[in-house]
Amino acid sequence: MNSTAPYLVAQLTDLHIKAGGKLSYRLVDTAGALHTAIDTLLAAPQQPDIVIVTGDLVDFGSEPEYRFLRDILQRLPMPVRLLPGNHDHRQSLRSVFIDHDYLFANGDGDAPVHYAIDAGPLRLVGFDCTVPGKPGGRADDAGLAWLDAALSAERVRATLVMLHHPPFYTGIGHMDVQGLENAAAFESVIARHPQVERVVCGHLHRHITRRFGGTIAMTAPGPAHQVALDLDPDAASRFRMEPPGYLLHWWHPVHGLVTHLAASGDYGALHPFYDASGKLID
Repeated sequence: MNSTAPYLVAQLTDLHIKAGGKLSYRLVDTAGALHTAIDTLLAAPQQPDIVIVTGDLVDFGSEPEYRFLRDILQRLPMPVRLLPGNHDHRQSLRSVFIDHDYLFANGDGDAPVHYAIDAGPLRLVGFDCTVPGKPGGRADDAGLAWLDAALSAERVRATLVMLHHPPFYTGIGHMDVQGLENAAAFESVIARHPQVERVVCGHLHRHITRRFGGTIAMTAPGPAHQVALDLDPDAASRFRMEPPGYLLHWWHPVHGLVTHLAASGDYGALHPFYDASGKLID
């Protein structure tokens, strides 16, 4: 790996794949949306060096769903690293993606899927905050001890910490009640490790950013449906078919880590600002 070259991480999240391409909520073609996101990634001027998926890989955590997802992800020629969300089932995930060794770094079966891996010039630390059978997440004492040790083991390399549930309030009430329990303790661990460039999450199906633990925490949009943006704390739990997207985390050895919000889909041709003589088009 050329340490002087930029490195590109694409973050997908909240795929909610159903076996056979069945629609989610009887409306959303999540498999089609994932294919569109992959088409967009592969057609981009710069393809990502690695793709991370921060949870809710499938809708009900069944092996047929994971097998269907695996078939779709085979289209990606670059490494893919997965992390479970509250819709996932750890044992089923590991059974289908058995060749993804990092999924077994912290154990097998229903053990939390914690891992720390090198990705070019970056370090990716996956923190499994899911609670089986519950929509919300939790940063428990054992997980926090693991996270602190994993971050302490490499204090120099720029690091992305990945989890499913955002460790901060978003103002979207029906999602905040199923957020991350013990988030303050999680933030305290992050604050002890200045090499953490980003804390990247899913769960909200929206792009949301907050200063957090001396760094930046953010959620990624979904490739299909988005949680409705309604900041009334009593707003109903609803989604909207807004433009889908994903995040691109661009690491540059001089400029550091820059995150771009990318739209998923084909939005037509590229158009010039200037004419052939170099003048701004009027």
